[in-house]
Amino acid sequence: MLLFIVIAAIIVLLLLITVAKLNPFISLLITSILVGFATGMHLPDIITSMKTGLGNTLSLLAIVLALGTMLGKMMAESGGAERIAHTLIGRFGKKKVHWAMMAVAFIVGIPVFFQVGFVLLVPLLFTIAIETGVSLVTIGIPLLAGLSVVHGLVPPHPAAMAAVGIYHANVGKTILYSLIVGIPTAIIAGPLYGKWIGKRIHKPVPELLKKQFIERNEKHKLPGFANTLFTILVPVILMLMATLAEIALPEKSTLYETFKFIGDPVTALLIATVYSFFSLGFYQGFNRESILKFSNDCLGPIASILLVIGAGGAFNNVLIDSGVGTYIADLAKHSSFSPVLLSWTIAAVIRVATGSATVAMMTAAGIVAPIASVMPGVSSELLVLATGAGSLILSHVNDSGFWLIKEYFGMTVKETFLTWTAMETIISVSAICFIMIINAFI
Repeated sequence: MLLFIVIAAIIVLLLLITVAKLNPFISLLITSILVGFATGMHLPDIITSMKTGLGNTLSLLAIVLALGTMLGKMMAESGGAERIAHTLIGRFGKKKVHWAMMAVAFIVGIPVFFQVGFVLLVPLLFTIAIETGVSLVTIGIPLLAGLSVVHGLVPPHPAAMAAVGIYHANVGKTILYSLIVGIPTAIIAGPLYGKWIGKRIHKPVPELLKKQFIERNEKHKLPGFANTLFTILVPVILMLMATLAEIALPEKSTLYETFKFIGDPVTALLIATVYSFFSLGFYQGFNRESILKFSNDCLGPIASILLVIGAGGAFNNVLIDSGVGTYIADLAKHSSFSPVLLSWTIAAVIRVATGSATVAMMTAAGIVAPIASVMPGVSSELLVLATGAGSLILSHVNDSGFWLIKEYFGMTVKETFLTWTAMETIISVSAICFIMIINAFI
């Protein structure tokens, strides 16, 4: 019954958006309430769950998107994104620039959350799309694939590191296997699929966001490549330092707490944004009034994006609180699957039902770990990767990431399914295939 309710809710949501032409924010809130009714939640609990889901989703994301947008605006106005775009196009050529996007995303995404990496690289993505005339999909999918693969498979990403702890896996081996699996997976789902689907769905940069991230004052010269690259890597470096502190420093030490503080996504992006006011602002000849105007003007266009993402979080949380994830986990406990395939399957089903990759990964790891512990010859490292791969599959309307990509790329729901959802599914399926190959030899 619970699975039927989830399927019916998704159908209703799609009909509200595509047929009734209702605003996605309103559609998601209405569907969340209907799911709560249908699953028997108490009326006050439905509203509480929606508020909690929206609040939890935006508690970090609102700050990240606001600061990331300001940083992106400084890159756009100073011409920093244009400088990096020219350099990448010059080195790789227009025909291979999508490979460069995947590589950049894979590297930038290692220490940062998916959303942080995305907002950092959006100005670069938009600028390259404008400069080359290539579909936003063709170069955007490789970028998303690089970020997504790292998010789900590669420690020290938080979810992957948590799974390493649950399965008692070796961090070094997990990183090695994740690179062996992750790089070819990102290539298949990114440059290869991106080029194929980009020929069929040609999306220009949305006009509203084009003004936000692309247009600049031609009177000012372009900043240097090294200056721009360092500015965009400041939050990445700070977050990486925090990750290394977790490994190398005592948890209660002052140095550990300092690195954890400056390496938090909020602090790291705040430092990077303020630094960009100097490196891409004052240093490039802009005055205080101009920089203030840039940072004020850029926030308006992201308001609707934040609302839709928040409503997606509300829908996600109602599904979780209704017991859908627990129900699926209980069904899977008595399966006779191989632990590696079992972890992937449980994570995949919970991901599809609840929309949360983190919930899917943590739930699946909690179920499979005790089963795997009594079975000889099971690789804990491959269990981490299989769980991460399953948690990425089939992102759709109950995932706030789905709406983030839809709004930034200016796509319809159908186009988002054919691009983002398909890419996530290709990542998941490709990764488990590579994982099973490795499993056959170790």
